[in-house]
Amino acid sequence: QVQLVESGGGLVQAGGSLRLSCAASGRTFGNYYMGWFRRAPGKEREFVAVISGSGGSTSYADSVKGRFTISRDNAKNMVSMQMNSLKSEDTAVYYCAAGFGLWTPTRRTVADFGSWGQGTQVTVSS
Repeated sequence: QVQLVESGGGLVQAGGSLRLSCAASGRTFGNYYMGWFRRAPGKEREFVAVISGSGGSTSYADSVKGRFTISRDNAKNMVSMQMNSLKSEDTAVYYCAAGFGLWTPTRRTVADFGSWGQGTQVTVSS
């Protein structure tokens, strides 16, 4: 398993941008596909984005496609997510997650990820 620590959350006005980062421990970071999930008040944790171990493949929830971009730097054991054109409905606690092995397009559920960060709050004011 890897240890994950998120940063970069905060308060932003609708239409603004934020960049979330996630630092991972361990020497085999490239063996993990990395994802972002979020949980809004009163709702279940939901998938946001995922990136394969090499960084060559990504997938997004329809609600964020075209606005959010996930990326990774394997040399620095970091994964990031640039969030643009933020909406009030993006308000949630955002979690970084790691899954070991080869990523496939079906791996977008909570059960597909074995390691989780503590979460970082993103609040978008309208």
